[in-house]
Amino acid sequence: MYDFLAEAQELFEYTRSLRRDFHMHPELGFHEVRTAGIVAKQLTALGLEIHTGVAETGVVAILEGKKAGPVILVRADMDALPIIEETGAEYASQNRGVMHACGHDAHTAILLTVAKMLTAHRAELSGTIKLVFQPAEEGLGGAERMIQAGVLDDPKPAVSLGLHVWNEQPLGWIGIANGPAMAGAEIFKVTLYGKGGHAAAPHLSVDPVLAAAETITALQSIVARNVSPFKPAVVSVCTVHGGEAFNVIPQSVELTGTLRTFEPEVRSVVVSRFQDIVRSTAEALGCRADIDLKQLTPATINKPEISARVQAAARRLFPEAPIETGNYITMGSEDFASFLEKVPGCFFFVGSANREKGLDAGHHHPKFDIDEGVLPRAAALMATAIIELTGTL
Repeated sequence: MYDFLAEAQELFEYTRSLRRDFHMHPELGFHEVRTAGIVAKQLTALGLEIHTGVAETGVVAILEGKKAGPVILVRADMDALPIIEETGAEYASQNRGVMHACGHDAHTAILLTVAKMLTAHRAELSGTIKLVFQPAEEGLGGAERMIQAGVLDDPKPAVSLGLHVWNEQPLGWIGIANGPAMAGAEIFKVTLYGKGGHAAAPHLSVDPVLAAAETITALQSIVARNVSPFKPAVVSVCTVHGGEAFNVIPQSVELTGTLRTFEPEVRSVVVSRFQDIVRSTAEALGCRADIDLKQLTPATINKPEISARVQAAARRLFPEAPIETGNYITMGSEDFASFLEKVPGCFFFVGSANREKGLDAGHHHPKFDIDEGVLPRAAALMATAIIELTGTL
């Protein structure tokens, strides 16, 4: 029987040093050159077959067991966010304006640790592990780009796995949903065109600011009145840009934001009503609306049979841990969903917050940081889940 928790704890300094190094030197999507170089160096040292430059900065490694078995794809994302860090940590970002504010530094370090542990057991391992280090998860379509680059071919995976350190829950908590886990996301830009003029003579203008205000308010009726209260959905207008002077009615106003849903039927209603409301509200106020709406990610939906195997691995590894195995969902989105659309699998969460240490800021917050005790726990769980799914146990 493998004791990956003990092994991961022995490798804690290795994992933490990698995570802190990545944290100090964050890189935005498709610019993860330094990060990818370190990943490639670590994987090469393990004697693995590696491919670099996949979808620009992605890295893929193949770990073949000595026995026949399935191909398991395991993914970690590498990119950071355009945020000025405010943690004050000794390992804070040295690249001002760029920060690992979501945990991708941890994900990369965790998967390298998993690779190290599994390579040490290569002689007993069944199947093939495809280790995927992905660029540009944060809204830039990195997963889709890797798929287009052939990451799902030669060899073709039968199962896909991914994890996320999760500051919405405390260290020790684990969430493994049986179905939907994260929402699908659309992003939008709406431009409302009117007729500019002097603020003292609004009757001679067509005011897009007024149209924007009415549109923002009306859009909130979609979730309130068009979607069943038993079905989750979100409509958020997040930016409003228009005008340059206090006494000038502008020619146009721009709104941007996001729509979040899980079910195709709900998505269809939300998208349709969104477009109808924007156009009709603008028209009613004499304006014209241009709508740029595109899907960012589909919903992240786990395969129940695979989730059950990961849950079994979690219970075996952490028999006393709070393991949420029902329908734990979040309206956040995740482009691992693109892998899950093509390869059945499981995306799970590992609690990483510690309120007593002040490590409980939310994801994408300037003070985001994790309790690094999550690193060996997550690495051990992923390695154990892989072994469970390859049939090596």
